[in-house]
Amino acid sequence: MKIKSILVSVLLVFATVNWVIAQGWPGDPKNGRAIYEKHCIRCHGVAGKGDGVDGASLVVSPANFQSQRSREKPDFELLITISHGIAYSPMHGWRGRLSEDEMWDVISYIRTMAPFKPS
Repeated sequence: MKIKSILVSVLLVFATVNWVIAQGWPGDPKNGRAIYEKHCIRCHGVAGKGDGVDGASLVVSPANFQSQRSREKPDFELLITISHGIAYSPMHGWRGRLSEDEMWDVISYIRTMAPFKPS
């Protein structure tokens, strides 16, 4: 019986951790905006719709942060994508070029444009 309650507790933690992370991770949206404008805007666009000037020429379209699919992604998933990139796409990883704090700043700025909205 004790093992069963431990397993249930562990499952509850895993089920809620993404929601909790997405709700309150620190980041400076002002600094994130400056970084976004320097490194992201040409592909993702001014409003984060994936319609930047360089985005149209890419084989794989940049993420539209305004889409429901993007808004449902927890912040931690965005961090992994920014950090490591997406295989077989023009989205390269920024790890080593941006600090983790800077990546969180960008995520914080993205959330000002397109708030987290789980389904």
